[in-house]
Amino acid sequence: MDLKDYIRSIPDYPKKGILFRDITTLIKDENAFKETINQIVNKSKKFKIDKIAAIESRGFVFASAVSYILNKPFIMLRKKNKLPAETYSTDFELEYGTATIEVHKDSISKNDSVLIIDDLIATGGTAEAGAKLIKMSGGIIAGFIFVINLFDLSGSDNLKKEGYKVESIIEFPGH
Repeated sequence: MDLKDYIRSIPDYPKKGILFRDITTLIKDENAFKETINQIVNKSKKFKIDKIAAIESRGFVFASAVSYILNKPFIMLRKKNKLPAETYSTDFELEYGTATIEVHKDSISKNDSVLIIDDLIATGGTAEAGAKLIKMSGGIIAGFIFVINLFDLSGSDNLKKEGYKVESIIEFPGH
């Protein structure tokens, strides 16, 4: 099964010049979704994992299923003001703006090895912010798994240059 066939490409979304890679067409197909989860589970065997984290919101779709299969705690990295208890917070640059994500302070213990899963990596700003939150919490980054890598936007390469292990399922150019 070629999972690329299940990704819809939408030009000029969310703004002109962006070619948006839409995973909703993949997750609405039960076989493509199952294959994607199976591939992420297989790739996660390369990592020592205590917990799995995902970045809001599309990362939750994949990471929660993987967390269930691997029987690992699931940590949500959420947009600002979405978590009710005390949080660590960090701002970051997106390809088309800025944002803030947070994690509950009690989600990650010192030296927990955390795998971060997200739907897509472009420039890497969101992934780097996720890593920063894990470190602020005392955790260690086990690595990253992305469903889609927009390889020519260098986010994956930048994470690797920082010493992180990075895996992806589908490769697309960014624009």
